[in-house]
Amino acid sequence: MGRQWGPSVRAAAQAGCVVSASRAEQPEAGFWSCSGVILTRSPVLVLCHGGIFTPFLRGGSGALTSADATFLPADSCGDDLRLHVQWGPTAASSAGRAEQGRPGLCTSRCASLEPGPAAQPGGRLLEPPRAAELLLLLSCPAFRSQLARLFGSKRAEQWRFASAAPVEEVSGDEEEDQLRGLGWFALLRVQPGGEAKGEAARGLAVTVAPLGAVAKGAPLLACGSPFGAFCPDIFLNTLSRGVLSNAAGPLLLTDARCLPGTEGGGVFSARSVGALVALVAVPLCWKASEWVGLTLLCAVPPLLRAARAALTHLPDGAALAALLPPEVGAPRGLPLRDPRPPWVASAVLVEFGSVWGSGVAMAPRLVVTCRHVAPREAAKVLVHSATPKSVAIWGRVVFATQETSPYDIAVLSLEEDLDGVPMPVPAEHFQEGTAVSVVGFGVFGQACGPSVTSGILSAVVQVDDTPVMLQTTCAVHGGSSGGPLFSSPSGDLLGIVASNTRDNNTGATYPHLNFSIPITVLQPALQQYRQTGDLGGLRELDHATKPVRVVWRLQCPLPMTLRSKL
Repeated sequence: MGRQWGPSVRAAAQAGCVVSASRAEQPEAGFWSCSGVILTRSPVLVLCHGGIFTPFLRGGSGALTSADATFLPADSCGDDLRLHVQWGPTAASSAGRAEQGRPGLCTSRCASLEPGPAAQPGGRLLEPPRAAELLLLLSCPAFRSQLARLFGSKRAEQWRFASAAPVEEVSGDEEEDQLRGLGWFALLRVQPGGEAKGEAARGLAVTVAPLGAVAKGAPLLACGSPFGAFCPDIFLNTLSRGVLSNAAGPLLLTDARCLPGTEGGGVFSARSVGALVALVAVPLCWKASEWVGLTLLCAVPPLLRAARAALTHLPDGAALAALLPPEVGAPRGLPLRDPRPPWVASAVLVEFGSVWGSGVAMAPRLVVTCRHVAPREAAKVLVHSATPKSVAIWGRVVFATQETSPYDIAVLSLEEDLDGVPMPVPAEHFQEGTAVSVVGFGVFGQACGPSVTSGILSAVVQVDDTPVMLQTTCAVHGGSSGGPLFSSPSGDLLGIVASNTRDNNTGATYPHLNFSIPITVLQPALQQYRQTGDLGGLRELDHATKPVRVVWRLQCPLPMTLRSKL
């Protein structure tokens, strides 16, 4: 994965594990499982998701709803709780097992899988599951507060969080338990016998990035076990790359793609020697009928601070608290230089009555957005900038393409300058496969500022050797329309996001298949307008040729709807 990702990959491989919980007296009741992170090796301390413990709480899931609760003791769960932790081979253990010649054997839970032609006997080399004890259930009140702010009240009716079970199999009570457990995690101690010794033990403890040290757009590596303890020989420590899409205090979002069972898995910075940034809180979610494709995270530093405070209530807690990994990087409380790419700040939010969307500042008083965000010429709009501080400036629509135009574009003239907002450099060429980022106000709107999602430029559609449409794999959501598409890491402006895709038969939307208008289509006309005030070049966008209209599927619909055979 390249030099940049090397430290993160090594840290994830050493720290990743899977945790399973079951009832001692009712093995037929099944098991609950999630991912986790090994914090130290001697003793083995593990931080994992708390949702798997809700069935075992003596007081039910209602015990998790206290607004200011930061921890629950181990005896909050019933005596029949049995825990096991499993991880991959460490540098110390793998050598010993290799000498013994013990092959990796697939677990019994994996035996029900039907192997395909390429399947090989056996599986990855794994340590056997080890018994563990629950020390504490931990919560971050600030995370839960932000969760309520962003997903509460009327917004909650539009959001649905993933469950390992199909929706029709999840009862109302079970769904409520899942929601109550979202902000909770657990600290475990593996019973003696699983520790690495000497220098290996000290070298394998994770390091932790301070809260706020990772900026929007910074690369992240998520490590978790899809489907939890089901077949860890195959799924243990599966990796996914992405960026930090947004942040609200300790509540973080990433576009790294995670699956059910990865709750509690670690998310590591691609920089700072692979430091642990956060744990996965929710791997997938939907908003209305739209799959968002983002993963919800809880920052680790406040969880460790809560753990240190809570451990003082245990007989040997002070010694355990001293073993928890420290934060590395800038000291907490010191102002950090904003490390995010400057082009992130070029995105602005555009309000037109009750409609809102994204835009990009092309000049101190010039903003480009989509026609369906600001459709009427001469209409007043309100433009919000988040950098260097949140400001709102009135403007008017000086140009909007006609509804029959294949290009969905509007140009805004502002009454005041957007001070401190960097102006992007328009690209002149496009290369398929280039790393790209979309910046826009999808998902949360104004609540957290613009979000960043990453991907590649997957296609450049041309007519007469001229680019007329760009396609990317970035996650694009409602509210991102009009936002900028940038090349990464150079920050050249490639285009204006116009749409994602929707299946007209099912109503489902696909955020990772989306289209942008190349900036080369707009730049000559925008430059003419800036220099002379002449809208003639922009008016030409309404008279695109028939092949361009066919590309955008606005003027020449297909005689019949093609359906995939998949």
